[in-house]
Amino acid sequence: MLIAFAVAGLILASAISAPIWQAMTGLKLTEMEKNMNNPAYADVMKILQVITAVVGFFLPAVVTAALLNKRPLKLLGLAEGASPQQAGVVILIIGASLAVATGLSYVNAHVPIPESWHVKFMKLEDNYNRQVEAIIRLKDTKDYIIALVVMAFLPAVCEETLFRGGLQNFLTRATNMPWVSILIVSLIFSVVHLSFYGFLSRMFLGIILGFIFQYSGKLWLSILAHFINNALALTVLFFYIRQGRSLHDAMKSEGTSFWGLLAIPVVIALFELFRRVSRNRHTA
Repeated sequence: MLIAFAVAGLILASAISAPIWQAMTGLKLTEMEKNMNNPAYADVMKILQVITAVVGFFLPAVVTAALLNKRPLKLLGLAEGASPQQAGVVILIIGASLAVATGLSYVNAHVPIPESWHVKFMKLEDNYNRQVEAIIRLKDTKDYIIALVVMAFLPAVCEETLFRGGLQNFLTRATNMPWVSILIVSLIFSVVHLSFYGFLSRMFLGIILGFIFQYSGKLWLSILAHFINNALALTVLFFYIRQGRSLHDAMKSEGTSFWGLLAIPVVIALFELFRRVSRNRHTA
């Protein structure tokens, strides 16, 4: 049901976006794709990004939860807040996880594939990077703050509501197999981003976010971790630009070694601490 609503939501978001694009740019809908990377249309692209996130990701999960439960926000894990102790450990978890993700990015970049595949995958990466460049710009502090809202906070809320509060939650309740649910949803989470060279790091991030939700039942903690991940990436890009580097070059940066994988035991230890903190909160 949720997947069907999500597909319908994306179709609806596209239908809503079309007249907004035409009204704000004066261009025909057929010209939208080739102009998406044009910085001149950054403002309209921000609006379309918001529409897609809310209508295509957030609302389908909320509607599905409302049909299944009289308290949809509670079902999704949004009704209750988290303790400062839980939030503190989550921040440590995502920090250590980013080191692992860097190592996985390096591994992903060195997976042997046919040259024809490499060309196609790099074209997808370049198209995505150009779209992000056109949307965020990051020329000044104002651009940075807007980017934090549009590219960090909003995706964190909407994607976590769909993937963890919705898909993972409902699949776990249906199968009683949380590990399987987390892996399946993390795989889907990575695939929908259409990035081969970011596949392993995004899937790992999805697994981390999945276990945060599974152990706590608090979607706000997964949202917090997701937001920190996005915000740190934007912050690094912002400081690179302040140092005179181009946004395009900064976005092409990748993991430089596999040493980040050594942080895996740290992540495991922090999750054990997180489980204890969350268990104590439940029994308090």
